[in-house]
Order: sequence, then structure tokens, then C-alpha cells
Amino acid sequence: MTMSSTTESVTVLTAMYAAEAEYLAAGGPGTASFDLLASFFAPDVELHQADALPYGGTWRGHNGMTQFFLRMGQVWESFEMVEQEFLATDETAVVLTQVHARARATGRELSFPILQAVKVKDGRITEVRPFYWDTRAIAEACAVPTPTD
Repeated sequence: MTMSSTTESVTVLTAMYAAEAEYLAAGGPGTASFDLLASFFAPDVELHQADALPYGGTWRGHNGMTQFFLRMGQVWESFEMVEQEFLATDETAVVLTQVHARARATGRELSFPILQAVKVKDGRITEVRPFYWDTRAIAEACAVPTPTD
């Protein structure tokens, strides 16, 4: 992990990603409690995922984040954040994450970057906007194969 500077947003994000690793190690969605992550997110947090993804749409609040993580667990068998770089100012951070993941439906493995614009206010994440390099490749890797009769 590399950082351009230490700001409140980087401190919050670094702690949140550590908690996310703990959450996943404890069994993740459907097994572990979202309470491990809740303190890092504002009650009215918004996560905007690309509509083309199997977990696309806008997820709001702690309940929305819980549902998002459940959906991610249904889509991905594994989702590893291999490397992260942070660029941050006071309330805004950009996080470049290299991901290695395996789709649950197809078993296909992918490596891809995600660039996230994250807003942090009063020590909590208020908004996340991820940008994927190739949403089509991700959607295709996660698609349940259609029988050809």
C-alpha cells in the first residue's frame, strides 16, 4: 500500500480496509456481522456501483451496505485486494486497487483495477463511487452460463 500523504480520509480508509479483511476472514456476508464495518460508514452512506455489474445500482445506508456485501458474496467466490494506492485531500480520497477475484457462477478468475472516489466527513465514509476498467469483462465472468439445447 502506498500513500501520497496522511489525511483523515486515508486514516479512515486504511482502518476500514483492515476491518473489511477481518470481516471477510470471519466469514464475510451472511456469516460475519456488518458491525465490524459499520463504524466506518455514515448512516446515510451512498455506494454507487456501475449498473452493468451483477451488483450494480446505488446502495444506501448501513442496510444498503449490508445488502451490497451479501450480493458481492453471491457473485464472487473470492475477491482479494492485492495492492492499493491512496491519493487524498481533506475529505476526498482516490483509491486505486488491484483486484484478483474468482466468480462464483463460472469459476473464472480475473485481475482488474478499480479506481474509487471516496468522500469522508467527520471520520466516516459518506460516499463511494467505484470505476471499473472493463465492466463487460466482469459481468461476463460472473454470468451464469445459459444452457444451449
